[in-house]
Amino acid sequence: MRLSVDKIASSTRNVALRREVRLDDAIVAREGYVLAGRVRGEKTVYNQLEDVHGRMVTLHEGDTIVGVLGHRNALHGYSGVVPASIRAGDVLQLLNLGGVIGQCTSQNPDVGRPFDVEVLGAVQVFPDFENRAGVPAHIGMNAIGCPENGVPAIPVIYVAGTCMSSGKTSAACRLIRQLATRGLTVGGCKLTGVSLRRDVLQMIDYGARWAYSFTDAGVVTTSPESSVRVARGLIRHLADNGAEVVVAELGDGILGEYGVQQILSDRAAMQLAAAIVMCANDPVAAWGAQRVMREHFGLTIDVMSGPTTDNAVGTRYVETQLGLAAINARTHGRELGEFVAGRLAERADAIRGRPPHEAPVA
Repeated sequence: MRLSVDKIASSTRNVALRREVRLDDAIVAREGYVLAGRVRGEKTVYNQLEDVHGRMVTLHEGDTIVGVLGHRNALHGYSGVVPASIRAGDVLQLLNLGGVIGQCTSQNPDVGRPFDVEVLGAVQVFPDFENRAGVPAHIGMNAIGCPENGVPAIPVIYVAGTCMSSGKTSAACRLIRQLATRGLTVGGCKLTGVSLRRDVLQMIDYGARWAYSFTDAGVVTTSPESSVRVARGLIRHLADNGAEVVVAELGDGILGEYGVQQILSDRAAMQLAAAIVMCANDPVAAWGAQRVMREHFGLTIDVMSGPTTDNAVGTRYVETQLGLAAINARTHGRELGEFVAGRLAERADAIRGRPPHEAPVA
């Protein structure tokens, strides 16, 4: 069956689809496989889809779209799973703006019910030249490789948060900007979360030479099983491209279900940390983040940012009660950049074997 679709989701980008696709009734009900479906209903909130160019397009009743099977475990959005079996005609739901499709199991009242998507079929691709036998499309095709090995000795700035919407991307982008203006070749990456290009596109806008997410590595939604492999692979890929420093955002919270805890527990990944920036929504979250990082992971936060530093009340608490530097990324981006640049200099001095900031002997 041939179908001319209206909109193609960004989560399918690895496959490089055109508007006219071929469908098959045999659907592989596993994460990462590409489906075509028809939107049912109209919505006035959370009613858009990010296309392969990163543009947000509004969805309407009857639109035919292409998305990717996947799960989601969002505190402020939808949660859902990939059902055990899927047939053409089944009704699933659109779980995020990036085009992840699954069976919704929970919703947040702020975003209302998700769009229903009537499954039309599995999208086929034809990788063998002059061979009419199609295979089911999967976003692992053309993905960045993530071999099971170590990571290169490149400094990484990890930007973590206490939950979704805690200011992580804002902090990461402003750090990228400040480091790039200092002449560094900066690579950006989002290591965990659910497929959406928006954050890595912002990183490029702020000066990252390259920016990738786990979707570029063929993963729809990260998990405790996949996150460490993907994190190492993306950092290695950026280093191989020529990045001198990597700014890595850990999507979701440090106690979420997308594999952040596994990365924080990975010795090889955390040995690369030149600085850990923590974003918290309020003083209670900042207090908890410090304890979790110290007691569960044996890690030290270098600087606190996010909404808890939006005014003097939260900043004063972080500095006086927690003994941490507190710098708001939105209002004091230059100061945050200077702070992290200082941490990078200390790491470089340590690698060279001399005390931090000690000038070399002439």
